[in-house]
Amino acid sequence: MTTTLRPSDSQHTQVIIAGGGPAGLTLANELGLRGIRAILFDQKPGTTPDPQANATQSRTMEHFRRLGFASEIRAQGLPADFPTDVVYFTRFCGHELARFRMPARARADTLARAGQAAGAWSTPEMPHRCSQLFIEPVIRRHAERYPSISLRFGMRVLGFTEHANGVSVQVEPVDDGPVQSFECDYFVGCDGARSATRHALGIEMLGHGKIERDFLGGRMYAAYFASKDLYATMGVDRAWMYWTINRERRSILASLDGKETFVFHTQLKGEDLDREIDAARGQAFLQEAMGKPCDFRLIHSGIWNAGYMLVATHYSAGRVFLAGDAVHLFTPTGGLGYNTAIDDVANLGWKLAAVLNGWGGSELLSSYSAERQPIGARNTGKSRLFADSIGGYVPSPDLEGEGPEAEQARAEAGAYLLDHARREFNIPGITFGARYDASPIIIGDGSTPPPDVINDYVPNAVPGGRTPHLWLASGDSLYDQFGTGFTLLRITAQTDPVRWIEAAQAMGCPLTVVNLCDDGSAAEAAALYEAPLALIRPDQHVAWRGGDQADPAAVLAHACGHPVDRPHIR
Repeated sequence: MTTTLRPSDSQHTQVIIAGGGPAGLTLANELGLRGIRAILFDQKPGTTPDPQANATQSRTMEHFRRLGFASEIRAQGLPADFPTDVVYFTRFCGHELARFRMPARARADTLARAGQAAGAWSTPEMPHRCSQLFIEPVIRRHAERYPSISLRFGMRVLGFTEHANGVSVQVEPVDDGPVQSFECDYFVGCDGARSATRHALGIEMLGHGKIERDFLGGRMYAAYFASKDLYATMGVDRAWMYWTINRERRSILASLDGKETFVFHTQLKGEDLDREIDAARGQAFLQEAMGKPCDFRLIHSGIWNAGYMLVATHYSAGRVFLAGDAVHLFTPTGGLGYNTAIDDVANLGWKLAAVLNGWGGSELLSSYSAERQPIGARNTGKSRLFADSIGGYVPSPDLEGEGPEAEQARAEAGAYLLDHARREFNIPGITFGARYDASPIIIGDGSTPPPDVINDYVPNAVPGGRTPHLWLASGDSLYDQFGTGFTLLRITAQTDPVRWIEAAQAMGCPLTVVNLCDDGSAAEAAALYEAPLALIRPDQHVAWRGGDQADPAAVLAHACGHPVDRPHIR
């Protein structure tokens, strides 16, 4: 259909975002924080009405802390004293096979500051087990506080056209109303797994489109429901997540509010694959998994596909960018899809702002795809390991029986499942280990970073990786001292920050200087950073480390995406 637009129908902004899920809303916060004018369109009437993602990893919480609302996110979901254990049963009312214990959210700050959080879990923000259902409204409220941000739910993006000076985007109200045209400098598709933006760009997804497994490999039924009786019917110590392992009805059940709301997932097989799953059939699935009758009220249900591990070949084309599910699809083991999406926009947001504010160079925006596409491939690969481990596990036929053989089968299953849980739910290596070593805007120093492993992380300041965290002598987090632009860590007193300040001012690049040499943690910082100075990017990755022999103007220019003669940046 061709629509004629009047001149008054065209409106201009700096960035348009398609999609109001976690990625789009977080990007709106990143841009609003830096004064960038942006409009977000989403055809839904508001934030998601369904549970969807249920685990926020530490790195995501660090981004939320940087944006100013981690404590509000932490207050959402399960009660403060509710355990976040992961438990495996034959059926929810059957034999308990294994329990991986994890702390309640009330202990998060204590653990972050205590010895237990040193080394691999050196962070100001421990993981948080909470549904996306409760998280999205918080991100939305904070985005709405920025005067430069406009969130327009109930508006559908019809298409876009890139031209020499920007992008024209056509939208219309979902209910009724005329097509409107908006002009922007950059357009970002955070529009989900079926991304119309990605399809319009002709960008392919590579990887595994369908992996068949005994579980988490095919069409899945999801039910969001309420039950006042479920905990009493189960009669076991409470947990965040429950799994059933048997030959008939494999399933996952997650507690949402710790009181009466839950989300349930099970795989469809046989005749269920080809018929509509009504409420009665959904209730039958749950009863099979329970092993006892239990009343519940269905709130919403749907079908989704497990077994996908796909990553886009490119994350951008010209003035159009993609993030989140639009560029990577996960089977949700490890909880990596939503968390990878937040890391995408933490990377993209400051780069868009830098270019729009005049201090970002010609190579800065192209570094987004160069940095994030390999991380999408990394994370989907690691997620597949978890999905293969649990989804490919075939329960013994004796698991639900009685007698010595059944007890032995349950003991063996419990040992396997506990080992699996330790590998899937204790993942500091994945959480903190994303690196941009091959990035065109990272200035390497020849150092080799520690190995990239799932269940361990060695804090290090090798350029390209996440900035290692420190608790300062004051008790404050090092991360809370960073600015919204670049941060120069002055680790030894023999360094001169004045040249850096002058170089940044000449570029118009925002730079905060943090004098660790004046803090009681200086010795720890010196051992950790292994250099007198370190330059930290706005997304908390180390851009460079070195000493006073470097040319500050050249280092900053390179880190900001301006072409630089590399010998002058050492």
